[in-house]
Amino acid sequence: MKKGTAAEENRRIKKLRRDKNKEFAGIAYGFIALFLAMIGYLAWFQTARSEAFINNPYNSRLDHFAERIVRGDITADDGTILASTKVAEDGTETRVYPRGRTYAHVVGYSDNGKTGLEASYNFELLRSHTFLLERVVSEIEGRKNEGDTLVTTLDDALQQTAYEALGSRKGAVVVLEPDTGKIRAMVSKPDFDPNTIVTDWDAILADDEEASVLLNRASQGLYPPGSTFKLVTALEYIREHPKKYKNYSYTCSGSITNDHYTLHCFGNSVHGEVDLEKSLAKSCNSSFANMGLSLNIKNFADTCEDLLFNRDLPIDFAGSGSRFSLTGESGESEVMATAIGQGKTLVSPLHMALIVCAIQNDGVLMRPYLAQRLENADGGRVEQYEPSAYGRLMTEKEAKILRRYMKNVVTDGTASALQSDSYVAAGKTGSAEFGNVKGRSHAWFVGYANAKGKHPIAIAVIVEDAGSGSTVGVPIAKSVFDTYFK
Repeated sequence: MKKGTAAEENRRIKKLRRDKNKEFAGIAYGFIALFLAMIGYLAWFQTARSEAFINNPYNSRLDHFAERIVRGDITADDGTILASTKVAEDGTETRVYPRGRTYAHVVGYSDNGKTGLEASYNFELLRSHTFLLERVVSEIEGRKNEGDTLVTTLDDALQQTAYEALGSRKGAVVVLEPDTGKIRAMVSKPDFDPNTIVTDWDAILADDEEASVLLNRASQGLYPPGSTFKLVTALEYIREHPKKYKNYSYTCSGSITNDHYTLHCFGNSVHGEVDLEKSLAKSCNSSFANMGLSLNIKNFADTCEDLLFNRDLPIDFAGSGSRFSLTGESGESEVMATAIGQGKTLVSPLHMALIVCAIQNDGVLMRPYLAQRLENADGGRVEQYEPSAYGRLMTEKEAKILRRYMKNVVTDGTASALQSDSYVAAGKTGSAEFGNVKGRSHAWFVGYANAKGKHPIAIAVIVEDAGSGSTVGVPIAKSVFDTYFK
């Protein structure tokens, strides 16, 4: 063999070896990448998704927990028992709800499925963090351990007040702290007795109207927002005219006609010359319909999306998403109706309360939450849930303008009954027409109140088929504010 030929052969062999080494390296790196990805996924699942997976109602592992642990209590923030488990001498367990109907929807039930907090914190209520030695002894002796207690953010006095103020009427009341996100009260009617849900079940489901008692209207009910939506329309007008919104002027004659569509002010009231602030204070339909016709519909839709319309609310319990459907293809009559909270727009009371929370809290929405902490059966703290910000829904300046307008609704508008020496209130009333029968409307009020030394509270009230928000919604809000700031 020639010398040149041998050198070429050596180079060929070396090249083959390098190529094989690259192949082996590629395979090795691939396995390492897969291994690291698997480790990363397991770490993410363990920290972010494991409890959600375990808490899934289809997970049979929860049944195993229930065989070893007595379901824990649920309490109000002051320790008032809202749900507990009674154990008979023969070991039979019965879930009892001392406050009965008052907390029916927010606490829920744990038989015939689970709802409310019983569902959202099912896993936590079936864990036990009692003293380790005590748990070991109980396991050895075949006794169940006591489950952890869920301490909620709910204020028993506010819940009772809201429940009694709503009376026998259908509707909902939800109360939150804007600066923390704590839900302080959540009432829905008609209601049910969670203590007798099993025996009442067939009767409830036998009638569609009766079955609606299971719906938590505060978070799952969807209603036309009526004049409370004028807060959103006003915000959009301010955004489109940041330097000229104060110059807005309209002469109200009691109605407005455009494109063969006539829209009347409530009670055919004639408001005369109004600016933007007075339009809101007097809840002038004609002015807001006129305002709506001047808006950029795409920008209007974007503002509604900023305020969480057509999006999931940042909650960890059952709720319905609100709907805003105005587009560039919508006719002028639909634009006019939408601008005053009619048309096809639908919203939940909780969502309206969140918008008010953001307005009161300089534009920042805190995540609403119901669970304050978990304690073991001896009262030791297991886990604390802290307030956290969801995000900014509007600028600080926009929120400040809307707060001034909402205060004027109380001092010189449709919610004047909320004036008080104990607190400063602000808000917006609403009367939302529904169905095809003329003159029927849901009564709305959304707003907030604050005073020195207390967290501010925001509220949303809706009373179905009750007429005017100023005559029906405002007194309910006043009862809650008076109780909180007494």
